[in-house]
Amino acid sequence: MSDRIGYNIIGELFSAAGSVTLQSLDASTGEALPFRFHQATAEEVESAAHSAEAAYPAFRSLPAVRRAEFLDAIADELDGLGDDFVAIVCRETALPTGRIQGERGRTSGQMRLFAKVLRRGDFHGTRIDRALPDRQPLPRVDLRQCRIGLGPVAVFGASNFPLAFSTAGGDTASALAAGCPVVFKAHSGHMATAAFVGEAILRAASKTGMPAGVFNMIYGSGVGEALVKHPAIQAVGFTGSLHGGRALCDMAAARPQPIPVFAEMSSINPVVLLPGALAKRGEQIARELADSVVLGCGQFCTNPGLVIGIASPDFSLFTANLIAEIGQRPAQTMLNAGTLKSYEKGLAALHAHPRIRHLAGQPQEGRQALPHLFQADAGLLIEGDELLQEEVFGPVTVLVEVADKAELIRALQGLRGQLTATLTAEPDDLQAHGDLLSLLEQKVGRVLFNGYPTGVEVCDAMVHGGPYPATSDARGTSVGTLAIDRFLRPVCYQNCPDALLPDVLKNANPLGIVRLVDGVTTREALA
Repeated sequence: MSDRIGYNIIGELFSAAGSVTLQSLDASTGEALPFRFHQATAEEVESAAHSAEAAYPAFRSLPAVRRAEFLDAIADELDGLGDDFVAIVCRETALPTGRIQGERGRTSGQMRLFAKVLRRGDFHGTRIDRALPDRQPLPRVDLRQCRIGLGPVAVFGASNFPLAFSTAGGDTASALAAGCPVVFKAHSGHMATAAFVGEAILRAASKTGMPAGVFNMIYGSGVGEALVKHPAIQAVGFTGSLHGGRALCDMAAARPQPIPVFAEMSSINPVVLLPGALAKRGEQIARELADSVVLGCGQFCTNPGLVIGIASPDFSLFTANLIAEIGQRPAQTMLNAGTLKSYEKGLAALHAHPRIRHLAGQPQEGRQALPHLFQADAGLLIEGDELLQEEVFGPVTVLVEVADKAELIRALQGLRGQLTATLTAEPDDLQAHGDLLSLLEQKVGRVLFNGYPTGVEVCDAMVHGGPYPATSDARGTSVGTLAIDRFLRPVCYQNCPDALLPDVLKNANPLGIVRLVDGVTTREALA
């Protein structure tokens, strides 16, 4: 596979002798697994970027149905990865077998979903305004618009979803669907997993006759900066910490040619508990909320890290129930030692804050993470306290009790941008507090009613994004078919001869897609 510059075959080093060797680790024990990879050199990063750049003209020019065949083939290859592969992922991440099997299905499913988008054709954004030569006082020229892929995209693998947000995850799927070759930076926490999936993508590329260089992968620390700054790279997809995402944004903005970074970074996903709901089903809410907090050891970007309610006897009873629920939940192994260390650091900061008190959870020790519950002074939200707004990645949440609706509104106004917000309410609650929705719409990408934010459906209507610092660009999403928009740009053709136009803009409409023609949606051919 050495023709794929920057890509390592499992267990093989094809760079020069003496290069830095990277070892795959068992997340539960810290022991080395029998998979080795090498730290990419500056030359290999450059070669990978140039390889993607060389593939771009041919790949973006392929008919959408050909790219759809590629995505379907990737999905088939992913589904064909067997029990041995699942076992490796489980060892690298400490995630259970059922979770990995489900995530594999989600990953192949989103590939097939983007293949459907390509066949559907609406992603082209086709708009045609025909010439009006007799218009007075001035004639109108013929104008036709569609969208094309930006160019090579750098994608950074996420730690918490080794499949769905990683090598063949949503960023890669949407970039490839848009006609953009990918240079993928494998996450250090699951390098063997990335290698197996990378091989699956390359097999699919070969079977469907994709251009060489359509997918490239590199390993190692310190390679992200060189990748983002490389002039061949035209956009970046990232899921991770606020610190890491912001650093990439700053690098991309400082380039001679700035490029967009679509980074999903930090969210505490507030859950607002309204009085009627607590009065009717407070005990149930405490149990279900605890389930959401500890799900996957709290290692979800939509983990409910903040719970807000109005002071009342029902809220006090709910608090007691939540303390009991959190206190009895078992410890779990986190994705890797670095994630555990970060979780412990976040807990220590909460413990040290004079206006935050610890309500539940045993002292953190050993290699596993224990769930915790804290309560913070409502004034911290209203005053914009930085610590309360920082995501602690793990099974922990913070309660905030407000005095009344007016203080609730001030607290919500103090929130930074989030991926989600949840309103837990009865119909009467929504009548009395309906104005909260317009406030939350300005703060988040997804508003939930009587649910829990952990769990993101892959579909046309999903938004997994939100105002900064939840993401670097609130206009996009990293989950759902709208994700393709991030890697497309519009091109307009003025008085272009029909023979030279892309098929989506030709008079005959050979693809049979829906187009906006002179302000009217139609599939009809043009005379």
